[in-house]
Amino acid sequence: MDCEGVSLFVSFENSAFHSDSVLEFDEMDCSLNGRCDLHKAVKVETRTHHHSMKPVVKIVIVMHKMMKSYKQPSESGRHELHTFIMENVLEERVVSSAKAGPRYTKSKVLQCSVCDQYQKTLIRSSGDLRLKAATLKGGNIHQKVQFNLCTYVSPSSSVADSQPVCLGISNSSLYLACSRSDSSNLPKLELREITDTLNTIEANDPMGYDHLLFYRKQSGVAYNTFESVKFPGWFISTTFEDFEEVEVCQQSVNHISSFMLNV
Repeated sequence: MDCEGVSLFVSFENSAFHSDSVLEFDEMDCSLNGRCDLHKAVKVETRTHHHSMKPVVKIVIVMHKMMKSYKQPSESGRHELHTFIMENVLEERVVSSAKAGPRYTKSKVLQCSVCDQYQKTLIRSSGDLRLKAATLKGGNIHQKVQFNLCTYVSPSSSVADSQPVCLGISNSSLYLACSRSDSSNLPKLELREITDTLNTIEANDPMGYDHLLFYRKQSGVAYNTFESVKFPGWFISTTFEDFEEVEVCQQSVNHISSFMLNV
C-alpha cells in the first residue's frame, strides 16, 4: 500500500507582511488534500506526498489550539500569529522525532543449550526466576536449560559485527531480561514471563520488551558474548565457581562473559 505524508503551508494575505512557511510531515498514510481558511489573515494549505497518517492528527490538534486561543489578528499582530503557528507545529515535530528509535524484527529461531568457556552449563535455579552455571556430569545432564535463541534484524544496530537476539527458555514463556528497578540501582539479569510473540521490538518499548534484547557478538570460532541492548557495557556473565547465579556485569577478570552454543 502506498503511503503518503502531509506538508503544511502557512501564508499571510497582506502585501506589507508576507511569509510562506513550509513544514514537512512524513509519517503514516493520509489522503488530506485541500484548503481551509482559518480566518481572513492566514491561509492553511495541506498537500499530500508519499510517506505516511499520524501527522494529520497533529495538524488538526495545532489548528484547534490556534482557533481556541487566537482571535482575528490586527495588522500589528500578524507577526505574533506567524510565530505562534511555527512554535506549535515545530514542537509537535520535535516530539515525534525524539520518540523515534530502532525497530528489531524477528528473523529466525535457533534451539540450543549454553555453557561458558569453562564448560559450566546454564541451569534453572529451583524456587526463583534465576539461572545458575554448573559443571554437569552423568546423571545431572538433564538439568541443562534448552533455549530458543531468537535472532533479530535492525537497520540501525549500534554495535558493529553483532546481531540482536532474545534468549527464551524452550517450552515456556520465560525470557532472559536485563533490567533495573530504578536509576540508582545496577542492572540485573532475571527471567521474565512474556506471552507476546515478540515478532517486533522497538527501542524504549512501553512494555519493556527491549530489556530482552542482547547483542550477540562472536569471537574466534566458537565463543559468543551477549551485551544488553538496553544497558550498553553490561554482559551476561558467570563466576568461576559452580552453582553461582548467572548475572550481568561489566567485563572484568573476575567474571566470564564468553559462551558457547550447543545446538
